[in-house]
Amino acid sequence: MRERIALMVALVAISRPVDASAFQQVELDGPAVFLKNVEFTVTVSAPSALQPSQVVLRLADGTQLTDTTIAPLGTVVVGGVAVERNDQMPIEAVVGGEVVARLSTPVLPGWVSIVPPLVAIGLALLLREVITSLFAGIWLGCMFLAGYNPLAAIFLAGNRFVRGELADPDNGAILLFSLLLGGMVGVMTSMGGTRAIVEAVAPLATTRRRGQLATWLAGLAVFFDDYANTLIVGNTLRPLTDRLKVSREKLAYIVDSTAAPVAALFFVSTWIGYEVSLIEDGLGVAAQQNLANPALAAELEAASGFGIFLSTIPYQFYPILAIFTVFLLALTGRDFGPMHRAERRAVVEGKLHRTGAQLAADMENELSEAASAPRGRWWNGAIPVATLVITVLWGLVYTGLSALGPDDERILRNIFGNADPFTPLLWGSVLGCVVAVGLAVLQRILSVAETMSAWLGGLKAMFLAVVILL
Repeated sequence: MRERIALMVALVAISRPVDASAFQQVELDGPAVFLKNVEFTVTVSAPSALQPSQVVLRLADGTQLTDTTIAPLGTVVVGGVAVERNDQMPIEAVVGGEVVARLSTPVLPGWVSIVPPLVAIGLALLLREVITSLFAGIWLGCMFLAGYNPLAAIFLAGNRFVRGELADPDNGAILLFSLLLGGMVGVMTSMGGTRAIVEAVAPLATTRRRGQLATWLAGLAVFFDDYANTLIVGNTLRPLTDRLKVSREKLAYIVDSTAAPVAALFFVSTWIGYEVSLIEDGLGVAAQQNLANPALAAELEAASGFGIFLSTIPYQFYPILAIFTVFLLALTGRDFGPMHRAERRAVVEGKLHRTGAQLAADMENELSEAASAPRGRWWNGAIPVATLVITVLWGLVYTGLSALGPDDERILRNIFGNADPFTPLLWGSVLGCVVAVGLAVLQRILSVAETMSAWLGGLKAMFLAVVILL
């Protein structure tokens, strides 16, 4: 009897004429700003409607964008929405001849979209300071969004963007990984592990050529993070290259042009999470732009960002050529322009860096003085790093297998394609810190207080990287 009554009520509801008041809760969501003649997507949702109806999306001047049916409690994504002039705003949602929702955002020329990054890059070249330059670009972009109000732009940057990025779980995992990685390196350095690795390599690097090649090989070995690569390779091999009269400029070039390229190519690194997130964002945008082709849109939505990343590795020409160029220059000993002058100064005059150069603080000076003690063992540096790498690899396989369905093939491509790239990085960094701390305390190389001081010093050394990531 109850089922029969419910059916009758439903039939009456469906047969009733559309009441626009039932759609007063229609919501429109779109970009924070429209660029003139650039297509965007607008989302139309009816969170409280109990019956389907026709929704007309139009501009303020009456130009109709779409006429679509929205289901009860449903959502419709409208693509290809382009605005030419400010007087065409707001965008209106019309049901039964009545305007039930409006979307009003600024309309700006397309060229403003490249101004913030150009300002950030220009200031970075001019000031030689990255934090101020990056924030200036963010502030300028927020000023466009805030109606050219400079004070409101500051509040918008902090409240909407900085807080929003911190609140994202995947971003939080990457930031925590970077901090914990710094802590692990700090403990390794303070108990002499990294220095011991260099001392083990020193007998093999007896010439300038061998020293540069050893630095290049070390850069390839520390593949999991470019900033950790710079910290570890730069600080540990600097005494070796100084002894061989390799200029600080050449050392910086070898370290920098190996660190980021190898981290960008290897599928177990801090770059991967960011690269995969960009690929997945692009897939989402492509799917929204191809809603007219449901099969293609579904295929784009289902595509694996990690799988696509693996497929693109052979086509990442810049990092591949950058690594090869470093090897070629180290092997041949040929240098050009200012680098040639720097190398000649180091060999002939014995000056490893130019007069008046401001050197960055060495991580060893910020950590415990135990880094210079002759008690380090190479495995105190190798074991924490190996723990991190093995844990991340295991985590990728574990999360990838967990995400596969019963009918999916258990092949490497599918496993890594469905893996969570963020959680394993966090697992690996936590376990790497635990192992490093355990080695330092159990071998009585450092006291508990010294170990914690070294760990906090490592966190401090990574703070700049974390701010830049944020």
